[in-house]
Amino acid sequence: MLADGAMLLLGFGLASYVYLGNPFDERLWPAAQLLLPLFWTIALLNRTYSVPALVAGNFGLQRAMAALGLAVLALIVLLFLTRSSLSLSRAGSLLGLGASSLLIVWARVNLQPYVRRLVGPRAENLLLIDDGGPPIDAANALRINAQLAGIVPSVEDPHALDRIAQVIRNMDRVVVSCPPERRQVWALVLKGGQMRGEIVDNEVDTLGIIGTSRADGISSLVVSAGPLGLRARATKRIFDLALTVPALLVLGIPMLVIAALIHFQDGGPALFLQRRVGRNNQFFWIYKFRSMRVAASDSLGKQSTRRDDDRITPLGAFLRKTSIDELPQLLNVLKGEMSLVGPRPHALASQAGNRLFYEIDSRYAHRHALKPGLTGLAQIRGLRGATEQEDDLTQRLQADLEYQAGWSILRDLGIIFKTLRVLVHDRAY
Repeated sequence: MLADGAMLLLGFGLASYVYLGNPFDERLWPAAQLLLPLFWTIALLNRTYSVPALVAGNFGLQRAMAALGLAVLALIVLLFLTRSSLSLSRAGSLLGLGASSLLIVWARVNLQPYVRRLVGPRAENLLLIDDGGPPIDAANALRINAQLAGIVPSVEDPHALDRIAQVIRNMDRVVVSCPPERRQVWALVLKGGQMRGEIVDNEVDTLGIIGTSRADGISSLVVSAGPLGLRARATKRIFDLALTVPALLVLGIPMLVIAALIHFQDGGPALFLQRRVGRNNQFFWIYKFRSMRVAASDSLGKQSTRRDDDRITPLGAFLRKTSIDELPQLLNVLKGEMSLVGPRPHALASQAGNRLFYEIDSRYAHRHALKPGLTGLAQIRGLRGATEQEDDLTQRLQADLEYQAGWSILRDLGIIFKTLRVLVHDRAY
């Protein structure tokens, strides 16, 4: 914190000396004096000085830069509202802000190795107490065997409580592994300490528990909260419509021409409809331009398309190669059944190797927490085409779950731009 403040003042001092000839010129130095307390206040509020900032240099650096930017905006508003008579140099202020930013980055990069040596990779005191429960381990943690250390949890024995207090003193976090019958007494003991107390329960992993809830008289384990909140879902929907409606207006006539060519080719329907799994594991009908002979169309998706597949028509081969066959799915997006970006929807009978998708990995249904998309993280990584081996499915599943865990509207935009580079793909058949 002191280093950040020193670098901010030094940056403005250097700018004032270079631009105005005096490191404490009244046309620039007051801006630094006003900016410093604003910066420190915002930095304290946005966790620039926190445990995560100690162990992750990039985290602290990003928060510091955000705090500096907000402090500048706050200073501008403050000067405007107070109708300040200060005559500040605009060019000098910009130069000082740039110099301060660079110096803060330089100082933090050079301080980080010292900080890591001082606080360690964890930056907290973690104590693991083994009292006969499931085995536990954690890097850079202290370990105690309760039996060997003579630790007996008992809220009725002041001497036993004192012994435990001596052991957990100065700990930030205490994790106890014990049999189920001793969990309640350990919980009572830990509640009397000034630290975070935890008790190991393997069901946390088995059920995928993400928290607990006490509401409406119901105490429960939270196992699902949905990857996106209401605001995020609304933002994603507005984004989809903002791109889909203009795209349909521009591509409407070309799509009608393609539909006519498909129909005139063999007299069959232009669109191919197939039931697929969408959000919340609900079925929906996906639209595609028909690329196979009518008699060979696979409505259940039992057989993945192969290279040089004899079921595909000559026009269909071109449509699939260029991904044009997917354009009708813009209608699915318009209807709200799909999104522009998300996990690709699979047919019910899709297989990898000789097993159905949902038989391969128990996490498969998790990918349906979001609307399926025209494109996704897996697609821009080249994970498309036939799923000949089970690993083909697990790689795509991992990418889909990664997308869910780190969604942002900017990431959606980036995936769309990257999709343009892989529309024509050697695995698009």
